Amino acid sequence: MTGDTFGAGCAAVPTDASNPGSFTAMAKVPVATAASGNPVLKTLVTAVTKAELGDTLNSAKDITVFAPTDDAFAKIPADSMNAVLADQNKLKSVLTYHVVAGRLTPAQLAGTHKTLQGGEITVAGSGTSYTVNGSSKVVCGNVQTANATVYIVDTVLMPAS
Repeated sequence: MTGDTFGAGCAAVPTDASNPGSFTAMAKVPVATAASGNPVLKTLVTAVTKAELGDTLNSAKDITVFAPTDDAFAKIPADSMNAVLADQNKLKSVLTYHVVAGRLTPAQLAGTHKTLQGGEITVAGSGTSYTVNGSSKVVCGNVQTANATVYIVDTVLMPAS
């Protein structure tokens, strides 16, 4: 599957193809490995590692990941963030809420999608402007990895308790 990336947030991605965080490099490796090279996804990578989801995400076939930026995690009050990081089940729940089955193209993005966590997310918008669950904006979309399409978002998505 091909397609161009879109969104102002894509400017933060390294352009040098030899950089592990570049679009070229990310397209060749599975999603958790790809994220580990991306400079704006360090907190997400830490959370995925802490939740022991790296292998699960890397071995998944054809998924779409809504990946919160470091700034998205920074919006969460530190005490709340630390509580989630300390509770592996809660952390897994939050992280798998950001993953849906199938590689969604921008044309397929709008609508309601069941997450691996079991809840649903709703994406609205078209073209190069999308929001997830009404408030989280896609800042860099249609990023390809070996097994996933990634939409980088500016707010962490929280499943209903």
